[in-house]
Amino acid sequence: MSGSYILVVDDEPDIRQLVKEILEDEGYQVAVAEDGIAARQALRDRRPDLLLLDIWMPDLDGISLLKELAEGDGLPCPVVMMSGHGTVETAVEATRLGAYDFLEKPLSLAKLLLTTERALEVDKLQQENVGLRRQVQHTQEPVGKSPVMQRMREQVKRIAQHDTWVLISGEPGSGRETFARYLHSQSARSERPFVDLGVSSITQGNEARELFGSEESGRIHYGSLEQARGGTLFLNEVGDMGLEAQSKLLGALETGSFLRVGGSDPVEIDVRIIAATQRNLEEEVRAGRFREDLFYHLNVVPLQIPPLREHREDVPELLNYYIDFYVAREKLPYRHFDMAAQNFLRNHIWHGNIRELKNLVQRLLILGTTGDIAVDEVESAMGIWEQTSGGGVVVPLSFDLPLREAREQFEKSYLEYQLKQHAGSVTKAAQAAGMERTHLYRKLRALGVEIKDRK
Repeated sequence: MSGSYILVVDDEPDIRQLVKEILEDEGYQVAVAEDGIAARQALRDRRPDLLLLDIWMPDLDGISLLKELAEGDGLPCPVVMMSGHGTVETAVEATRLGAYDFLEKPLSLAKLLLTTERALEVDKLQQENVGLRRQVQHTQEPVGKSPVMQRMREQVKRIAQHDTWVLISGEPGSGRETFARYLHSQSARSERPFVDLGVSSITQGNEARELFGSEESGRIHYGSLEQARGGTLFLNEVGDMGLEAQSKLLGALETGSFLRVGGSDPVEIDVRIIAATQRNLEEEVRAGRFREDLFYHLNVVPLQIPPLREHREDVPELLNYYIDFYVAREKLPYRHFDMAAQNFLRNHIWHGNIRELKNLVQRLLILGTTGDIAVDEVESAMGIWEQTSGGGVVVPLSFDLPLREAREQFEKSYLEYQLKQHAGSVTKAAQAAGMERTHLYRKLRALGVEIKDRK
């Protein structure tokens, strides 16, 4: 994909042109602005990956523009200040406002290129660290040597070679984000940003601002579509997006551009979209909760992530992976699952999938002391209880999940139990659960419970 986009702001034409030519020779995309006012417009037109900003300019000086950019959402990108008349005070003020570095004029070619490279690399690492705090495996291959996981990795590698949009489906905790990040890492966009937008966490009515950004009182907020420019935008739980936001996103995808909230100038789209959902979007379309035309835009290549129960032979490897991870990352004491515990966990239902396994490993390393981890310790840590009145079904209760997912986990276990108790009869299960039959059908589909297999 194209190189990083750099905005050079300097009131001296010779310096602007020289810096532009030097950076373009290195493969960067470069735009120039002759003063602070022109820089404002250039920032409105497109978010840069790096800003080279002169201090002394007419009308609006560089420090004032830097201060203006630092307010609100903070600096949109790394900023390197340039000046031939800099003082200690201006350098300190620029640093306080968040500038990455300070270059003295006349510019040294070697220092200009080194500072540019380092500023872009530091910004990339900061973005990756934000993702790592939410996602353990970042660009690592999804763990597992089972035939299922080997096929999944090969399929993702093939998809990554084509710049198409992908819709990832799967249960909560099954590794949808892991596969999305892996797909990005295998693609031609791997050197550009991977931006994760959790649709379900956006405040209602604020979706357009988060997606498209905004222009308010002369200040620009760059939305996820611009933050991911040249890279990948991961729309996590896209099925939770409101109809109004769906309509605006569809319009942007169809035209290839969008307007920021409160803005008047169109902004071009240059991203690969990977959407993920635990919902059955075809059912959501039929129910009128998701736009059919947007569904077809996103569903160019479908990718179904299998639940952990479909590749349980990977459980021992996953256990070892997360033990090593928490020992290295959190300095927790090393422990090992004995063979009986591993066998017990291989046969566990794993309603919370890989996330449940990960949380279990962390809990056992925190609460345990030394020695092997045995079955009784695993059962205690999992909070397993048996429902003895009518079948003895084992239901795991995970207290590490968000409330919504924990509730769905319980609902799924409860309804599977009712179906089992009534030999797969939805009518009888609905009566036992005190639900309307049609409502139960919708609930079972939403939770991913296969009804036909139970008859």
